[in-house]
Formats: sequence, structure tokens, C-alpha cells
Amino acid sequence: MSGSHLAWAGAAIVLLSMVGFGGWVFSLPAMPVVAKPPPVPPEETAAMLALLKPRHGRPTVAIIGINDATETTDYLMPAGILRRSGVADVTMLATGPGPVQLFPALTVEADATIAEFDARHPRGADYVIVPAMSRDDDPTALPWLKDQAEKGAVIIGICAGAKVVAAAGFLDGRRATTHWYHLGGMLKRHPTIRYLANRRMVMDGSVVTTTGITASMPMMLTLIEAIAGRAKAVMVARDLGLAQWNAQHASDAFAFTRPFATTVMVNTLAVWNREEIGIRLERGVDEVSLALVADAWSRTYRSHASTFAASLDSVESRNGIRIVPDRTAEGAQTRLPTFLAEPPAHALDLTLDAITARYGNRTTAVVAMQLEYQRN
Repeated sequence: MSGSHLAWAGAAIVLLSMVGFGGWVFSLPAMPVVAKPPPVPPEETAAMLALLKPRHGRPTVAIIGINDATETTDYLMPAGILRRSGVADVTMLATGPGPVQLFPALTVEADATIAEFDARHPRGADYVIVPAMSRDDDPTALPWLKDQAEKGAVIIGICAGAKVVAAAGFLDGRRATTHWYHLGGMLKRHPTIRYLANRRMVMDGSVVTTTGITASMPMMLTLIEAIAGRAKAVMVARDLGLAQWNAQHASDAFAFTRPFATTVMVNTLAVWNREEIGIRLERGVDEVSLALVADAWSRTYRSHASTFAASLDSVESRNGIRIVPDRTAEGAQTRLPTFLAEPPAHALDLTLDAITARYGNRTTAVVAMQLEYQRN
């Protein structure tokens, strides 16, 4: 999800409470719906896999980010999962020179700018992955996306990256989904989109969209299966700590509720009780686990994750992503177990348990709701 939008939501909740409109909060649903994901017809899954099959040979995947703010997990998780599979050539792009500042945490060095990518790949990418960004209408990103689509790329909007895909005109008249928080706004701006509920990923023609942040994990496994077969996808899923994956999703379980709003309000107002959670960067760190852990701690409204290392030189992750430390080890931070040696899915669950132990169940529920993550 575009973190700036959710930050504004938190600020709005606090402002409303301060000026006497707290009754608005109590008009919200008392609890999210407890819903079981309905089954996805096998023929629907088969159709998506067929549409995702590469056009020719070893595919090229481009993941685009804008330099000033691109969502942490949306940008890092697709790259980390696809690279560990070895089924495609994956390039992490920036709209311009310099590092990519991720939101709500981490800074990375892109592999290339979009101009450099175009020079190396005049035929374009086979797949373009679009994370959530701080703006949906970036004047450099949108024309590039349109050019890639004209060259035949499959466009995959991750989470609120669907809003960027919609702004490029790719979702007009198509079936789609996005993060629950941004769904209403996207449909209002693009009324011809046909929202498909209860799906973590939706494909219509050559365009794919997904629900919230953690949906990039099943989406990438589905893409790996389309490229290299079920056995390869199963192997990667095990490496991620997943026993299974699919497009099942209980959309009604994710909504703006009274506990969500009041917890964000209380945590935001507790300005004296903020923590900086320090994460040590070491060469070979699992970038998917790192992204999930840093993202989760940075969405509590009580804490923010930052990275440190012996120097400010970038640190190369397990799959060749160059992560720029926020500071050297001398910084004053709260040091907690970060579970980065665990498979990513386990690292996320353990981090949510740690957040519960530190801040309580309601804060953990806020984090899981933002990640659009339904724990088993």
C-alpha cells in the first residue's frame, strides 16, 4: 500500500478526534468480518497460468520504482522471489539516477534506470512489475509503462500499484483488484473497472492486479509456475516457508474498522513512546525476510525500522540487491530479534508475534490489516 496515503489517514483520524468528531470513529464497523476464502475454480487458475506463459525463451522481468518513495515489500519481494527461482532475468529499475527510497523503510540501489534498461532491451520486458508508489501519475513512469505494454509486456500491478496501472489506462473495462484501503478511490477515479472480490490476484488480458502487500508472494509463485512449471514453484514456496499458495482471498475480512481507527489514533498520539527498531545488515541477508520484517515494524504507529552496518556502503543481499544502511552501528536503536535467518513467511509470523508481545494484539491487527495478511 502507498504508505503516504495511510499516514495521511492516521493523521486525519487524530485531527478528527482533536476537534471533537470522535463520533465518526464510532460509526465504523466494530470488527472486521470473519470470513473463509471461497474456492477458486481450477479453470480460472489454469487460464491465468496460460496467459502468464512467456512469449519466447528465457523471460526478462523489469520491476519499476520511483526514486522518492516506492513501497518496500512490493519492490523487494518480487525481485527476491524471482531471483531465487532462477527462471528469469530480473532487473530492478528506478525512474532516475540515485538510490530508491522505499516506504515505510529501507533504501536500495536500483540495477539500472529505465533509460539504461531501454538501451539494453530495445524489445522491452516480458513482464513489468509495478509496486505501489507515492504518486500514481509519475510523469516518467507512466509513459515508460505504456511503451512497455505496446511492446507486448505483461503488466503486473502489486497492491496499490494497481492505481498506477489504472492511471496508465490499462484497467479501463477490465476485471481487477487492489489493496482494500485504496479500492473505493480507484473505482471512483476509474468507474469502468470491474472489481473482482475474493481474489488475491486477477488477470484480464495482459494485465494482472493483486490485493495488498503480502499478495506479491503468491503472485510471484504463480508467475514462476507459469514460466517453469509446478515443481519449480513448489520448491521456491518451500524455501519461502509456504506449504501452499493460490488466489483465494476473503475480501470482507479487510476493512476500515473501529478498532483499526482507534488503535492508529492512540498509537499516533503517543508521541513520547516511539521506538526505532535497529536491523543489522549483513552480506547475504534474505531480502524478502528483511522487507517483511522492516515493513511490519514500520506500520505499528509505535515504531520504525532502520538499518545499520559497519559503514554506509551498500550491503548485497542473498540475491544481489544492494541495500543502503541508514546509519553505522553507533546509532541509538532498540535491538530486538529480527528473525532474518528464518524463511520469509516464518519471519513475518514471528515478527507479528513480537509486535504482539511489545504492543498488544490490537497493534498487530493494525499491521496485518495494512499488509492485507490473514494468518492461518
